[in-house]
Order: sequence, then structure tokens, then C-alpha cells
Amino acid sequence: MLVPWTEVDGFADALRHAGDVVGTDLLAHGTTSDADTIRDTAVAQPLLVATALASLRAVLGAVDGSDLAAVVPGALDVVAGHSVGELAAAAAAGVLTDDEALTLVAVRGAAMARAAAATPTGMSAVLGGDPDEVQARLTALDLVAANVNGGGQVVAAGTLDALAALTADPPTRARVVPLQVAGAFHTRHMQPAVDELAAAAAGVAPRRPVVTLLGNADGAVVEDGHDALARIVAQVARPVRWDLCQSTLRRLGVTALLEVAPGGVLTGLARRTLPGVETVALKSPADLDAARDLVRRHAGTAPTPQESTS
Repeated sequence: MLVPWTEVDGFADALRHAGDVVGTDLLAHGTTSDADTIRDTAVAQPLLVATALASLRAVLGAVDGSDLAAVVPGALDVVAGHSVGELAAAAAAGVLTDDEALTLVAVRGAAMARAAAATPTGMSAVLGGDPDEVQARLTALDLVAANVNGGGQVVAAGTLDALAALTADPPTRARVVPLQVAGAFHTRHMQPAVDELAAAAAGVAPRRPVVTLLGNADGAVVEDGHDALARIVAQVARPVRWDLCQSTLRRLGVTALLEVAPGGVLTGLARRTLPGVETVALKSPADLDAARDLVRRHAGTAPTPQESTS
């Protein structure tokens, strides 16, 4: 997916450096590795965070490896990340450096891969249906709504047998789509990974966010770096409430949403749940000009959390 991006100034160098930090060749994984290789969560997670940060740098012109905290204020008003994207969001907000985010995601990915191997688990998207009926069906099967994404999309997680039962007998007017993931992320099955990530995070000194940062667990504005890091650790075994993040974006008066690479999913959700908010997803380098124009026209238009409640 990253072959076209290697032509963007500084992008390949950023991937090489990220690979050195995490101890694997991310540039090769993004350009020549096969699907089975990058489906391994220990590979996929560092690749996603490295790609997110490198593409954001390309938009903001910070391809020299300079501190993102120095260029994000004035360009972005609010940052948020879905699941592993919360690490990239923390780096964009200045809570972590790029290298700290990459170091932690390498631990996260490897630990979650080990936790997933312990029990046959997985995840399936549940599209449509009555929300109460969907939740009742998940509860009856001992499944967890691991991602509540808004727009009628919930991701169920749990044992493969329970997910098979959900597929065989879905809630009324709902469609169940199995996802190609290694295990039941954001559930109790990931608790061993939480413990490993917590040990790694103990060696990091997080900083206060330089722009408004939202947390996955509840969509709340996170104002303290230590709180942000604690949330990143805990969310490995807790549901992602992206629906609440989008509600906060609406409350804050956000007028545009830029989804960094590999983009597409979150802007698709936003089009259904944030009508009137302009979106750009970085699906390829061809989207860079539109992304820069979006930032230029909308930066500084969202009020601060204090202003939005005054």
C-alpha cells in the first residue's frame, strides 16, 4: 500500500527510521510483504502508526523529523485516534515523541499477538439492526461490543464459536461481517498485553497535550499527559467508543476532518454521523494537496473545550 508514498519527500526515510526503532523493516512490509505477513498484528500495528505519522508530516511539511508538537498547533485544532491510532494521535498532540509512540506500539503489537494466540478469538462487524437488540444478542453470546463506531456499526469480539453463532443467527436487519484480525482486541482476552504495555509505558515521561486530544474510552478531552498514556495502556482491553469521540467533535464545533494514511474508514463513518463536516482521507499521495488545502481553510476554526461549554 505504500509504494506510491515512497515518492513523497521524506516518507521512505521516515519508514526506515521507524523500522529501526521497532526492529523490523517497515518499508519492506509496506511495499513488498504479502497480505499474510502484514496481517500479523505485531507487524500491522507498527506499520499503521508509522504510516499515520509519516503521512501527517507530509501534510504539514515536517519531513525533516522535527518535533510534531512544534508544527501541529495552528494547523490542527483537535486530534483523536481509533484503537492503535491513539498512539499516533498522542504523538501528534505532543504527549509522546514519534520514537516513543513507535516503541510502545511495537510492544503493544507483539503483546497482543501473544495474547491472541492463547485462545481462538476474533472480531466481526455488525452492520445495522436495532442497537438494543444488537447488544442483547452480543450479551447472550458472551461477546463484547469492542468498537462502537457510530453510524450503525458495532464490532463484536470474543471466542470464534460465539462469533460463528452470531453469524448464523444475527440480530434482525443486521449483517455480520467477520474481520481479518488476530484476536478479540479491546476485551478481557487482551489483559496479558495490557500488563506488558504498562511495564513499557512506565519508562516514558509523557507531556501535556499541545492541542485538544480526545480519548478512545469515552470521547473525553484529555488534558494531562499521564492520563493520556494510562488510557492508551488500558484501551488494549477496553472497548473503543468512537461514537463518543465523534459526539465530542460535533460539540467542539469541528468543521473539517482529516484522516491520515491509510485513510478511508473513519471519514466514511464521519460522513454518516457528522453531516456538514468536510472530510479528506489520505488514501494516496494524490490526496495531499486536498489535505493541505483543508488544513489551510479550517485551522483555528474549532473553539477550545472551555469556549464550547461557556
